[in-house]
Order: sequence, then C-alpha cells, then structure tokens
Amino acid sequence: MLQPVEKHSGVPAYVQIIHMIKKEILMGNMTESSRLPPVRELATIFEVNINTVLKALDKMSQEEIVQSEQGVGYFIRKTQDVNREAMPVLGEAIRRLKQYGIGLEMTKLLLDELWRTDT
Repeated sequence: MLQPVEKHSGVPAYVQIIHMIKKEILMGNMTESSRLPPVRELATIFEVNINTVLKALDKMSQEEIVQSEQGVGYFIRKTQDVNREAMPVLGEAIRRLKQYGIGLEMTKLLLDELWRTDT
C-alpha cells in the first residue's frame, strides 16, 4: 500500500517512493502495463513535492521499471513474480533473526554478503 514517506528516516524521499512502488510490484499489487496514479495524486499520497515524485519516476524509468507515455501517464513496464512458497521460509528466517536480536539493517548487510559469496 502506498503511504506517506517517513520524513525523518534518513532515507531520501525519492528512494522511499521507489522502494514502495517496487514492493507493490513484487507483492503483485501492481502488474505489468498497469497505470500508476497521476503524478499530482502520487505527490499527495506520499506527502511530497511533485519534483520528488518525478525524480523517483525518472530513476525507475532508467531502471526500466516504469515507462512514461506523454500525456497519458506512467505505466509498470516489468514485473518480477515472487514465488509464494518462499514467503513462509523467509518469514521463519526473519522470526529467528529477531530472536537472536539481529535488526533489519544488519540482516540486509548479512543477506547482501551471503548472496554475493554463495555460489
């Protein structure tokens, strides 16, 4: 669900917007060829300046996640399905990490390192 950005999180607003839209795509809430809300509406939803939304959309266009159609709007260009069978496995791993007192940032670092070193 799209929601206002966290203004005091330390993460730039445009990055938060990108992450929220990518999450919606991964969760299947936004599908290929679906139209995003108009830029002004997105600015209202995220509680940011229109230029911040445009910056996020520009970055996503460069990554070929969205595409702009002049006068029409932005559309989801590509999606990546999440294997729903993997969700319980990930959920269990997250519960265990929390039991060990490992926070989200450390989990991301560990996951990134393990992902790169596992062959």
